[in-house]
Amino acid sequence: MKTRHRKTLLVIFEDPVRSNIPWADIESLLIACGALIREGRGSRVRVTLNDVQAVFHRPHPQKETDKGGEASHFAVLSMRRFLIEAGVVP
Repeated sequence: MKTRHRKTLLVIFEDPVRSNIPWADIESLLIACGALIREGRGSRVRVTLNDVQAVFHRPHPQKETDKGGEASHFAVLSMRRFLIEAGVVP
């Protein structure tokens, strides 16, 4: 895993939860870990990693998860939980 991906992974697992992580960095991390990413309907993104599947919503119109609000906080926590289930931890 490249340093850039390791930094993204660490940011996802930071406390307090950060919610301004660029979605492109998260997708890049997932791909580096061997995830299969498929486009779903609308902003949905289907991710499979180590036989674990999840559906996430790509943020729009901005390029990063929102800096405030519970939805963005929940999105980062969901990604964290997905990575733990898939066996990817810092």
